[in-house]
Amino acid sequence: MHITLRQIEVFTEVLKSGSTTQASQVLSLSQSAVSAALADLENQLGVQLFDRVGKRLVLNEHGRLLYPRAIALLEQTSEIEQLFKEDNGAIRIYASSTIGNYMLPGMIASYRRDFPTLPLELSVGNSQDVINAVVDFRVDLGLIEGPCHVPELISEPWLEDDLVVFAAPDAAILQSPITLESLAEAPWILRERGSGTREIVDFLLLKHLPAFQLGMELGNSEAIKHAVRHGMGISCLSRRVIEDLLEAGTLVALDIPLPPLARTLYRIRHRQKHLSKAINRFLSYCSE
Repeated sequence: MHITLRQIEVFTEVLKSGSTTQASQVLSLSQSAVSAALADLENQLGVQLFDRVGKRLVLNEHGRLLYPRAIALLEQTSEIEQLFKEDNGAIRIYASSTIGNYMLPGMIASYRRDFPTLPLELSVGNSQDVINAVVDFRVDLGLIEGPCHVPELISEPWLEDDLVVFAAPDAAILQSPITLESLAEAPWILRERGSGTREIVDFLLLKHLPAFQLGMELGNSEAIKHAVRHGMGISCLSRRVIEDLLEAGTLVALDIPLPPLARTLYRIRHRQKHLSKAINRFLSYCSE
């Protein structure tokens, strides 16, 4: 059986109009096309849906059985068309931890004010987790803290971010001018390997300190900044992560003998992934 939406539409319009002639005018079809569609539907169902009374078509018990289901089907079809016309599908975003924990909340709040009911799914992990999810099509878009070199993915610059080397106000390193040697001798508390922050810190900073002292690796920026606050070592994180503690004076930024540390944040997607209107609409809120 191959019932079509056109046949269902013809059936409901004939019912409303009472004749194939009037239904053909409403549907912008020829009368013969309307009659043929109705006949095909009745043939497939194996019943007559109307009693033929002269030139009039009168709904019978079979037609009455079909009518509410036909109306429901057409309404659902209309809902589907409207759904995709407005492009209101759920957006799945995966962000690395600095972006997901410190940048996106404000952006999402702004988005939610204008689109309070549109579904949005956000996951947070390290950059490698994000890359893996995008490669596997588990999410629509990834936001990471460093460049991505996976050939299946498109990596586009998104925002700029400043990194800060910081310590507790009473840290020993602050007792004398800061040099590359004193930086190398201080215990460093760093993000785990695989995170975007660690990759960029290794590239921009630690390559100048070949003999640096690794105190510990932590998988959470919150843990790192509080470990530093309690005098366990020094670290380097996004200014966005420690800005509140810098302003409060419980952490201090170090004036290091190196150029300013800055990085580009990236958005990534699979090469075979289409950026829908919904995704582009969300991205318009994800700016400084």
